[in-house]
Amino acid sequence: MKKIEAIIRHFKLEEVKDGLNGIGVEGMTVSEVKGFGRQKGHKEQYRGAEYTVDFLPKVKLETVVPDDKAKEVIDKILETARTGQIGDGKIFVTNLTDSLRIRTGESGEAAL
Repeated sequence: MKKIEAIIRHFKLEEVKDGLNGIGVEGMTVSEVKGFGRQKGHKEQYRGAEYTVDFLPKVKLETVVPDDKAKEVIDKILETARTGQIGDGKIFVTNLTDSLRIRTGESGEAAL
């Protein structure tokens, strides 16, 4: 199994979610996060004073899928989250050794 974490722009969340649902991804967790990378934040003005916003708001989407579905999920996230601008985000893929469904006690891919 693979855990796929994607940090994406807020306004792309619905498009990514719909794309993943369309290829059969049944569950995901979404968190609002802040961070920066090469984008390094931006400058804003408030009441005449200029200040730098270092941490930009993003959305972190997490899902766990069987190994054979991981490439398809990654490709769909790349396709739907890309704008071509700096700050589109990142995707991280982690190997998982096990998962358990608390309600039934199922483990492995059956728990997904």
